[in-house]
Amino acid sequence: MDKYEILYIIRSAVDDDQKNKVVEKFEALVGTLGGTVESVDKWGMKKFAYEIDKQTEGFYVLMNVACSKDAQIEIDRQMRNDEAIIRQMIIKK
Repeated sequence: MDKYEILYIIRSAVDDDQKNKVVEKFEALVGTLGGTVESVDKWGMKKFAYEIDKQTEGFYVLMNVACSKDAQIEIDRQMRNDEAIIRQMIIKK
């Protein structure tokens, strides 16, 4: 299994309960795809350097995971399809 660093931004309009549900959803997704979540770091609300989808700030979350390449592709696909996620970036460590 490879190690990945996943940084994603949740829309600022999403309330706190929903933000927690989004974080839990992707933690559970890693587990169901056979990976392990090593750490989750919620950075909180941050202003963007430039406007993204007419948004000026978002809630940043950093996850360190160990999973297969196929699982990483599926996580990326699901994040792209989630309306609550503005941007995501997955980096192999």
